[in-house]
Amino acid sequence: MRIQEKHWNSNMSKDIYGANFHRFIEIEDQFNHMEIAEELGITLGEVKKLKKKITRT
Repeated sequence: MRIQEKHWNSNMSKDIYGANFHRFIEIEDQFNHMEIAEELGITLGEVKKLKKKITRT
């Protein structure tokens, strides 16, 4: 039961670190880290984590 609940939650959540991933992809080349954080309402650390996730995939 626990695995199914985690799987369901991960599929239902379209946001990563509280930010819309598709919006992040759109603006990552246009803005610096500080501007991205302000635009999406997340911290600089979360912006760096998202950038790292993108480069790993």
